[in-house]
Amino acid sequence: MKANNGGKAAEFLARLYLRCKGYHIIAANVITGKGTNAGEIDIIARRRKLIIFAEVKKRRTIEKAAYAISARQKERIRRGAETFIARHPQYAGFQFRFDAVLIRFPFSVRHLENVW
Repeated sequence: MKANNGGKAAEFLARLYLRCKGYHIIAANVITGKGTNAGEIDIIARRRKLIIFAEVKKRRTIEKAAYAISARQKERIRRGAETFIARHPQYAGFQFRFDAVLIRFPFSVRHLENVW
């Protein structure tokens, strides 16, 4: 499986997993804009009055996936989340959280809540 295909499959599986946990997917693969130095947000999802910004990582082991999110990447996602909320004021009264969805094929998924 090519890396890009594996990544897309992992993101699809992560969205499906979050839906099964009661989240509504608001957006996927969100780039908040050039020049903002914000990275892509893999999944933005809502459950009740909570918005999560989730990073999806696929590796050979769940442990390697957990360590694959760098401090720089976390900061870019945080900035992207701020930009997303500024552009979507309907979510201003919501709580926010940064999660990770870790994937190991075949079909091992771990959802880590509030990871940064």
